[in-house]
Amino acid sequence: QVQLVESGGDLVQAGGSLRLSCAASRTIFSIYVLGWYRQAPEKQRELVASMTSDGRTNYADSVKGRFTISRDNAKNTVYLQMNSLKPEDTAVYYCKATMGPFNYWGQGTQVTVSS
Repeated sequence: QVQLVESGGDLVQAGGSLRLSCAASRTIFSIYVLGWYRQAPEKQRELVASMTSDGRTNYADSVKGRFTISRDNAKNTVYLQMNSLKPEDTAVYYCKATMGPFNYWGQGTQVTVSS
């Protein structure tokens, strides 16, 4: 079991940058998949980026080239660096850890991008 706490969400202007952090309550070294999802009002939650324990990454087409997922195992933290933000990126962002057959979710952090 792992508890996840997101932080770093804010109100930013289009073209700006943010770095989201997800702090885990235990080591993330052995967690199979760590990921970031987002959910805008009236829309389904969607995958933004993910990283496996062996370092393989996956990104949604809408964020490729702008967002980067990374992890710091020593700090038990996964990050999402978001550059060139667009109003369409406005959403609540959630981190997720997959451990075997179980998924664990954080509480979410709000990102708002103004025009």
